[in-house]
Amino acid sequence: MNTVILSNEEKIMQLIDEAAQGLNVNTEAYKQKAAKAIHAEMTDEKVTDTLVKNALENIDEAAPEWTYLASRIYLNRLYRLAGENRHYAPEKKYGDLYELIQTLTNEGVYASNLLDKYTKAEINQFANMIAPERDLLFNYLGLHTIATRYLATDHEKNIYELPQERWMVIAMYLMQDEKSSQREQLVTEAYWALSNLYMTVATPTLTNAGKTHGQLSSCFIDTVDDSLQSIYDSNTDIAKLSKNGGGIGVYMGKIRGRGSSIKGYKGMSSGVVPWIKQLNNTAVNVDQLGTRKGAIAIYLDVWHHDIEAFLDLKLNNGDDRMRAHDIFTGVCLPDYFMEQVENRGDWYLFDPHEVREVMGYSLEDFYDEEKGDGEWRRKYEECVQSDLLTKKQVPAISIMKRIMKSQLESGTPFMFYRDEVNRQNSNEHNGMIYCSNLCTEITQNQSPTEFLEEYVENEDTIVKKYKAGDYVVCNLSSINLGKAVPDGVLDRLIKIQVRMLDNVIDINTLPIKQTQMTNQKYRAIGLGTFGWHHLLALKNMKWETEEAVQFADDLYEQVAYLTVKNSMELSKEKGSYPAFAGSNWETGSYFTKKGYTDEKWTALKEEVAANGMRNGYLMAVAPNSTTAMIAGSTASIDPIFKAFYNEEKKDFKIPTTAPDLNHNTYDIYRRSAYIVDQRWSIKQNAARQKHIDQSISFNFYVPNTIKASVLLDLHMRAWSEGLKTTYYVRSTSNDVEECEWCQS
Repeated sequence: MNTVILSNEEKIMQLIDEAAQGLNVNTEAYKQKAAKAIHAEMTDEKVTDTLVKNALENIDEAAPEWTYLASRIYLNRLYRLAGENRHYAPEKKYGDLYELIQTLTNEGVYASNLLDKYTKAEINQFANMIAPERDLLFNYLGLHTIATRYLATDHEKNIYELPQERWMVIAMYLMQDEKSSQREQLVTEAYWALSNLYMTVATPTLTNAGKTHGQLSSCFIDTVDDSLQSIYDSNTDIAKLSKNGGGIGVYMGKIRGRGSSIKGYKGMSSGVVPWIKQLNNTAVNVDQLGTRKGAIAIYLDVWHHDIEAFLDLKLNNGDDRMRAHDIFTGVCLPDYFMEQVENRGDWYLFDPHEVREVMGYSLEDFYDEEKGDGEWRRKYEECVQSDLLTKKQVPAISIMKRIMKSQLESGTPFMFYRDEVNRQNSNEHNGMIYCSNLCTEITQNQSPTEFLEEYVENEDTIVKKYKAGDYVVCNLSSINLGKAVPDGVLDRLIKIQVRMLDNVIDINTLPIKQTQMTNQKYRAIGLGTFGWHHLLALKNMKWETEEAVQFADDLYEQVAYLTVKNSMELSKEKGSYPAFAGSNWETGSYFTKKGYTDEKWTALKEEVAANGMRNGYLMAVAPNSTTAMIAGSTASIDPIFKAFYNEEKKDFKIPTTAPDLNHNTYDIYRRSAYIVDQRWSIKQNAARQKHIDQSISFNFYVPNTIKASVLLDLHMRAWSEGLKTTYYVRSTSNDVEECEWCQS
């Protein structure tokens, strides 16, 4: 498609004809409407807006391809503005890449790394690889999203960078420190993966790679110790991360409960709620580079003395002094609690500080090594039997009811099944996993940072010393299943994807030291997926079938095998992550626990033992709704909301259809999020969870009229089938049509 300056009606009609090439759209009425609406006094911007708006109005289930016509007209604007701002003829579409990098580096938008690490000849070689025709892969929503949020501009927000240049800059930035002998090939592969929309990088990487500001990682997890120093240090660290665009999970289960003693004085502690409210204020006041409020999820154990007040934090009624509306909540659940819910047994709440003082251990530092038996429940029973401990007895089901009430009202708390998570921890030799992150897909070792001492040095310098804890970092990217699987490129894709993720760890600039140290110690990555419903539709595979469950099992085993294999291969080249010795990767128990006993897996197990692993944690399925929109597919492992809907943000409303919507795929999409039986979603998730070493952002979609017994059944199924976490309970305010499953 050629760039057209919209100077007259003939040019406009030419643009429409070129934009419509190869699309199943009838443009006659559209052209007539355009001719009536457009007049000579209109600017090119106004003409483009009118043409795009009219094209979007034609989108419905029967005519989804109008989105591509709108996208191509919008592309014409991007090419024209970039050409004007960069002083080249817009007909060329893409200008000189080296000049772009020079200009934006001089402006302080791009980091100097690109010019420092690459020669002009190399950059010109990369420029020759840029494929403008791949811009045609974007639907309008995807192109609008990447253009308005992620492309690099000058400081006056003028368009400079174009979509293929964003992909190339990311590829160059992530490969900057590779050996010169293979770097060009690696940049080429990374650009191939990104520009064909076979994968996406995490939003912070998409935004910040190649630029001077911001970091590349999505989420962090902090563990707060039971001291004033730790609480306030954590708040400061969280503020720094939030400022730089990170979502944060916070484990507060070590903090003493309300009425606990302070320095031996009984009844002095205010418990966790005031500290959570303080973090709530941090979330509001320290926003993410001016784009959105900080995002913080706080987790507490279900046996914690303050759990009842914690579960009420998000409710809309009651004492507002005991509410925190701007944070998210998550509850950490042992198997024993779920058994007591199932058996309608009693549950006991304890103050963690008192348990430490009286019993000499911390309950949260243990878990059940076997389903139905283990160290945690033995310690818990010791606490129940102790006459020296203050405890509160409540029916387990009453706690569960409070959880579900909050979920139907606010969507939270998220559920974290701590025993299963720790049983499956591939680095169990080196620590404990207390909670998950903001989006519930990350499960990695955690520990609080400990303040050691403070002293004066050289008369005017105050030095504070800390013992660094494991402060978790999530480095994410995702496979576009709806495109990569049909094109048969998983092997080639995952090879480059693992390397890209691993390089993020070394290139990244993180605002607090503990995160950098933890990142290097475990070299954790989170390779995920999106486009599951899209892929089912392309395969004409119904959601609520054993066929779909088996397909999930087989596909995610393949993804797991390729991810493990490529991390092992990278270890041969660059060395293992420092904590590899003694891990389940080295001992082989990772493979045994997963039941990987066939010849292929056994051979890989031996290779891993011999060669190591580059990354201590590998896979995690994030929500990735924004990057899925850019790639024109469906979010994460979720079903779509509707086959045709309006994507609404504060600054736009864009008509959108499910990807590849036609008479063949419609029947699969028709069973959408609030219609599909959530029990089948659990089965699918259990099948894929077997192969994912971390976790999955998994939502329940339910009507707000759902019976408590049915919602409880979903939670019990999720736990019993081995899910590690569940994310939001998303409840619609309307009765759901065809919701047969939620009546039973």
